[in-house]
Amino acid sequence: MSSLPSSRRPIIAGYYPDPSICRVGEDFYVANSSFEFFPGVPLWHSRDLLTWEQVGHVITRTSQFEAGAYRPSMGVYAPTLRHRDGVFYLITTAVEGPEGHLLMTASDPAGPWSDPVYVRGLPGFDPDIAWTDDGTCLVTYCHIVDWVPQGIHQAAIDPSTGEVLEEPRLLWKGSGMQWPEGPHLIRRGDWWYLVIAEGGTERGHCVTVARSRDPRGPFEGAPHNPIFTHRSTSHPVENVGHCDLVERPDGSWAAVYLGVRTVGWVPRQHANGRETFLAGIEWVDDWPVFVEDAFQVPAPDHAIDDDFSAGLAHPRWTSPGLPVESVATPDAAGGVRLRPAQAPAGTMSGLFARTRDLLWSARLEIDPDGGAADAVLRWDERHWYAVRVGDGQARAVVRIGDIEHEAGSVAIPDGPVAALLSAEPAAHRGPDDIVLAVEAAGTVTQLARIDGRYVSGEVSGGFVGRVLGAVALAGAPRLLRFAYTPVGD
Repeated sequence: MSSLPSSRRPIIAGYYPDPSICRVGEDFYVANSSFEFFPGVPLWHSRDLLTWEQVGHVITRTSQFEAGAYRPSMGVYAPTLRHRDGVFYLITTAVEGPEGHLLMTASDPAGPWSDPVYVRGLPGFDPDIAWTDDGTCLVTYCHIVDWVPQGIHQAAIDPSTGEVLEEPRLLWKGSGMQWPEGPHLIRRGDWWYLVIAEGGTERGHCVTVARSRDPRGPFEGAPHNPIFTHRSTSHPVENVGHCDLVERPDGSWAAVYLGVRTVGWVPRQHANGRETFLAGIEWVDDWPVFVEDAFQVPAPDHAIDDDFSAGLAHPRWTSPGLPVESVATPDAAGGVRLRPAQAPAGTMSGLFARTRDLLWSARLEIDPDGGAADAVLRWDERHWYAVRVGDGQARAVVRIGDIEHEAGSVAIPDGPVAALLSAEPAAHRGPDDIVLAVEAAGTVTQLARIDGRYVSGEVSGGFVGRVLGAVALAGAPRLLRFAYTPVGD
């Protein structure tokens, strides 16, 4: 596969939205939102902005985040990652949680990160953190009342305690579009730039900017807002917005932002969730100008072939609602032993990894002798497709909203079998077709072929993306091998 312009290929593919970036010397770091999934806030490292390695997560302990307490697409919203005086700071919000914003610190971005300091009394989400010349710490955020945005607000806090030191002030209501959110306060020279998202994280999503000589305002909006959007264009990456800016070591600037790769018939669907993209930034009359194809992004290698001989240490593994160790543990006989588990918020949990490509094939080798299991392609607990193995049968089971349907079945012998799932070119104008099959005793049987739109953002809704993995339904089945292979470019 060849490289592609940066507006067309994500630098971090799959359900990794709401990127925030900072640089320390030659090293760049990106953090993403994670919603109800645990561990939370994936953290990435790069030295060239093009190739990224996940170095861990910020939230790895239940003392940092009440895992299991949040409904799908609630929980950890957009973070801001910054570095100051040898310390990394990460601030985010546990939406629907009782404690407000969470501020955590670390000396090494790979962790461990501290337990959170809670910033209470600033209702809303998408907090940003910045410091003035005199060391005052400012939290800038999307102020929300009863899920109605009230503009971008700001207050000084004590970062060691989370105490809010003043009455919040309104900085900017945006350029007039809905949902002014996702603020980041960026300094360049004598100017402070307030970069925000507007339009909602759908087709009207965009980036707007205002500036001031004082980080407390007043702010003046750019005369040419929005400064970046793909709305009403034919670009294959849509919903672009929620950006953060970073200065490179050579003095040039870049931006990371979220977007979705849409496929299929009107209205087109995105399947992998909101992904992280890269653009260049030029400065004209002291305003940032996007150069969206400033970079060529090399072809990634997202292939996985894991027999779990190294356990579950790789940061790809995640679980909706519960810690990974609550649903899977390495087994002396090989693979990992799965356990049935349901989070308090009602989410059925399992061991998952994000899908990161438009087309792919996967093979999950399962020994159901210890209990029945699903090999699942999941959007949320109401939208998923599964190969269910156990009790001498392999079944294709589909959940779409309130409807759960068995789409095919075949008898299987005792012992391990391979559940086969693949995303293939669509036959009926959806984003793809999901093929569910089973291999047992050397024979492959296709159980169902299903339109993939029912596990896409435009149908399922929410802020997450597809994940692929295994769920124990009863007993203690073993997942022996997880293999995922991208298909095509």
